[in-house]
Amino acid sequence: MAKVEMLVVKSKVREYAKKKKVNLGGDAADALSREVMRLVDRAVERAKANRRSTVKGRDI
Repeated sequence: MAKVEMLVVKSKVREYAKKKKVNLGGDAADALSREVMRLVDRAVERAKANRRSTVKGRDI
């Protein structure tokens, strides 16, 4: 699979998972980053549909 641009900090995600007493697979941070991209893309579309150039919390 193609390498994705990281939008999450792997060490922070790994630290959070460790607090939950689970390990983080090598591909989990990449998958999370892709999910964040999808979330932002949907929020951008919603903001544009409302004629705004600023994404707000309600768009997410």
